[in-house]
Amino acid sequence: MNIRPATALDAAPICAIYNPYVANTAISFEEAPVSEEDMARRIADVGAAGLPWLVLEADGRIAGYAYATKWRVRPAYRTSVESSIYLDPAFAGRGLGRQLYGALLDELRRRELHMVIGGIALPNENSVALHEKLGFRKVAHFSEVGMKFGRWMDVGYWELKLGS
Repeated sequence: MNIRPATALDAAPICAIYNPYVANTAISFEEAPVSEEDMARRIADVGAAGLPWLVLEADGRIAGYAYATKWRVRPAYRTSVESSIYLDPAFAGRGLGRQLYGALLDELRRRELHMVIGGIALPNENSVALHEKLGFRKVAHFSEVGMKFGRWMDVGYWELKLGS
């Protein structure tokens, strides 16, 4: 297993992981597949914002990725980020998600960020469990804020303070 920064060359395997979540689940609220070009642009934008985008390699391929984006654009929010993590379902149940997310959190601490916020489309027991194992605590629940597949979706927010 290897965790490293993502590059534009990772866009295709990242799309291969992400687009089935878009097409088949309400985990992502996107409704159309993301192109490789758009994904490469997203990776570049995260890097340009001074934030990490990591990929986890296992069994010779990318098994998952995690990244952080700005929580809000106003300057006072500059030390708060929102995190995202996606794992290829073929690699689920092996503890890789926890290792990848842990690496992202370590990187955010190195960058002296203060707060990480994880938004989770509900229900999603696996994501809730992962966040809570890593020390996140639930701080908000918004009901019926998204609609996907013809049904209303709730979103919960979990936070983790990284430092003082």
